[in-house]
Amino acid sequence: MEMNANYTSFVAVGDSFTEGMSDLLPDGSYRGWADLLAARLAARTPGFRYANLAVRGKLMSQILDEQVGVAAAMAPDVVTLVGGGNDALRPKCDMGRVRGLLEEAVERLAPSCKHLVLMHTPGRDGPVMERFRPRMEELFAFVDELAVRHNALVVDLYGERPLGDQRLWDVDRLHLTAEGHRRVAEAVWQALGQAAEDDWRAGLPAAVPVRWLTRRASDVRFARQHLGPWVMRRITGRSTGDGRLPKRPELLAYEAPGQAGDGPSGLS
Repeated sequence: MEMNANYTSFVAVGDSFTEGMSDLLPDGSYRGWADLLAARLAARTPGFRYANLAVRGKLMSQILDEQVGVAAAMAPDVVTLVGGGNDALRPKCDMGRVRGLLEEAVERLAPSCKHLVLMHTPGRDGPVMERFRPRMEELFAFVDELAVRHNALVVDLYGERPLGDQRLWDVDRLHLTAEGHRRVAEAVWQALGQAAEDDWRAGLPAAVPVRWLTRRASDVRFARQHLGPWVMRRITGRSTGDGRLPKRPELLAYEAPGQAGDGPSGLS
């Protein structure tokens, strides 16, 4: 891919990972890696346009039905598609169906843009990730197949150990911190042929040991404030994205983030 290429437009498709949770701005809205990437691309190209159609909690079927057609009609230079993770985290998941939906999404998006970017999303170290690891790895293997078939780019975040460090994850243990999102933006930036500005794979400084009682207290708060409500939404089929609109639904000239959204709401 051409280094330092200029891109005139970018559309982001997906769920909470792409919406930007939990990169919280002072006004209560979320920024995230896609907004950071758009800002950097816009700085290189006057009139750069950006849309972010991602909505927290969306399943692959919803991404396909609600976002893919809209993104394809915009015919941008770059489309990023990240989906299927919320499906894989459900108690019951038909991975064959998820693969089929993802395949249809890629088949519709690839011809509509100059560069389609797919991802292996990062996973926080811990027992939850271990439980769902086989599903996620099955999903990522299929992403690789689709990328070869449709000449798409793949950004592999899953295999990079620093992104599994708990310090790059918010208190809900499902969404990246601002630093995590910054690293993802840099990874996609480099995948698009832009000159590296730093090493997004760099390890973090040695962690300060945390007392056992402090860790247990944190676990209890997490279970009460985040894990319990998340499990109930999985059981009842509800989502924090129900009724929520995309924060940047139109492909318009880029403006700095801080205007969209209505604040945090926990796990997607």
